[in-house]
Amino acid sequence: MQDKNGHQIPLSQLPQKISRRLSTIFSEFWLLVLRFVGFIPLHSVRKFFYILSGIDMPWWSSTIHLCANFFQPSGIKIGHDTIVGDNAFLDGRGNLSIGSHVDIASQVLIYTNQHDIHSPDFGNQFGPVVIADYVFVGSRAIILPHVSIGKGAVIAAGAVVTKNVPEGEVWAGIPAQKIADRKLKTFSYRLGRPMLFQ
Repeated sequence: MQDKNGHQIPLSQLPQKISRRLSTIFSEFWLLVLRFVGFIPLHSVRKFFYILSGIDMPWWSSTIHLCANFFQPSGIKIGHDTIVGDNAFLDGRGNLSIGSHVDIASQVLIYTNQHDIHSPDFGNQFGPVVIADYVFVGSRAIILPHVSIGKGAVIAAGAVVTKNVPEGEVWAGIPAQKIADRKLKTFSYRLGRPMLFQ
């Protein structure tokens, strides 16, 4: 038997390889289940399954809207009073930490893993993403691995964030860069309850 690169697998390693493959298949099936759960129009039901899947998030004060997709939910942590918009993609493979009072708009993609295009085996490059408190991420923004976004920063709609964003700055563009400073300097607002049935 051979691995994906055509190398022979010793018989002594075969049981471990089979066990890992079965575990991976189960994990992939569970992600499919979560995709269907994402269509349920009740926050509490979706949140039950998300927490059961390992997402570290408060039961009452944060929510993920309809049709979210995930990779490795157990690597995702979400603070209090945070709202993730519909059709978001959250990747926990390299650890994703989202703070409190964070507003993530619809169709935002957050990746903590990417392919190494220079690697002979097209391997993975894992890198955490940290989003601090009071950040706003606009619709269809993309955040790539190894990125930290500082407290109160704003990511404009459609931006592609490839490097760290300092506290209180507004970034836009592809690749994203600073376009302004946020005028609000002291943050104390709450996002409040999410829309029902979203």
